[in-house]
Amino acid sequence: MSGVGSLNVPADAAGQRLDRFLASQLGSRAAAERAVAAGALVDGVARPKSHRLQGGEEIALAAEAPAPLVEPPPEPRIAWEDEHLLVVDKPAGLVVHPGAGHASGTLVDALLGKIAGGDPERPGIVHRLDRGTSGLMAVARSEAAYERLAELVRERALERTYLALVHGRPRSRRGKIDAAVGRDRGDATRISLDTDSPRAAVTHFEVVELFPSDALLRVRLETGRMHQIRVHLAAIDLPVVGDPVYGVPGDGLARQFLHAAELAFPHPFTGERVEASSELPPDLALYLGRLTSH
Repeated sequence: MSGVGSLNVPADAAGQRLDRFLASQLGSRAAAERAVAAGALVDGVARPKSHRLQGGEEIALAAEAPAPLVEPPPEPRIAWEDEHLLVVDKPAGLVVHPGAGHASGTLVDALLGKIAGGDPERPGIVHRLDRGTSGLMAVARSEAAYERLAELVRERALERTYLALVHGRPRSRRGKIDAAVGRDRGDATRISLDTDSPRAAVTHFEVVELFPSDALLRVRLETGRMHQIRVHLAAIDLPVVGDPVYGVPGDGLARQFLHAAELAFPHPFTGERVEASSELPPDLALYLGRLTSH
């Protein structure tokens, strides 16, 4: 391997998976996967990527393995933190965790070494935001924090509030959408109310500001299903502006106008209330300003 022939595993890396440790050294999960596949040896023995390190080992990297070449994405703004949790402000365009088509360059990569717990492929992640949605997420920093935070999600104790610009005029100043969603019967890439696998979904909304053809809504999730806000609002003829799947185009807007603006929950260890907020990012604020000036 050019530039890196071996790595020494420090004592504080004891318990880490081989692939996670390599990712922290090589700059991305994809680079770590390639290094393992190329024949990385732990104290002279080939180990699977899930092998747990003990600390003190030497990892020899094959000549064919990649040198560090992929810089992790910039770390997002930390809106709140302590030794157990982070509340991060995810920018639009950043995928939360590795998956099909996104082996690296994710939020997980940006927070490498700072988050842990749960699935090693997506450590610390207990809830997510779509790639095109910006805003606040709570992330665990340990296995114990992950388990307690996941329990808060199951208990619907995370108060998640979004700002959404929709096309159309709401019939009332506030409302509740209670409609199960799941994979669409005819198109598995979409979520819809027309599904063979319905899961309960509840969304609350209220009008913040009205424009000639659009409305700015404050939306609160009671449940957190995939694409829930986008699907629910489209179902009542209020599609999200800029949403390429369920919504309507936004003139000059490169992504959906959906921002996770507020997050609140009881701290999973102390019970004290955690509150964080996020201003509209520049692209959404600029778009809204154009509507306001008309």
